[in-house]
Amino acid sequence: MSDFIYLASQSPRRQELLKQIGVRYEMLLPTPSEDAESIEAPLPHEKARDYVKRVTLAKASLALTRWRKSGLPWAPILCADTTVSLPNSESGEILGKPNDANDARRILEMLSGKTHEVLTAVALISNPENAPHCVVQISEVEFATLSAEQIDAYIATKEPFGKAGAYGIQGSASAFISKINGSYSGIMGLPLFETAQLLDHARITRI
Repeated sequence: MSDFIYLASQSPRRQELLKQIGVRYEMLLPTPSEDAESIEAPLPHEKARDYVKRVTLAKASLALTRWRKSGLPWAPILCADTTVSLPNSESGEILGKPNDANDARRILEMLSGKTHEVLTAVALISNPENAPHCVVQISEVEFATLSAEQIDAYIATKEPFGKAGAYGIQGSASAFISKINGSYSGIMGLPLFETAQLLDHARITRI
């Protein structure tokens, strides 16, 4: 039993969501020498579910190595990764973080008027000698048809940058979303139901 975990994620949204379900955590952040970009690059013809699970498990492995070198006391390690997928898209089904404003515009134009998937994988290392437990949660999000003016105004807010699919549901892009089927917290980046199940199975205390 543990009364806290290590969170191996820089996402402020994941920190907020863990607090929401009463989880104490300490940060276990990547070092400058870790090449996160190469981990997050999709493999040729890789499916979105396989991609998000592979990236999350790779992050978990790096986090465990980081802990082994740290001298910190043991606590379970939580990692997560989120991607956006437009199934059957000509550009490939994985829509990652935009490189610049033009890339953000391209992604948002693809999502306009369509239903896409948001996939979040969560991995928990409950014991340093055992393989992590990993779950993938998938939600469907329906976007209204967006005008060029709406897309440009949204890009001007800078919200699309650093976010898979070039938007964040907790920001002003919420006005674009006509329907959700799935987990709101999963779309934010950490599905709380599935995460709580992992934590409870590992006997991690929640306040």
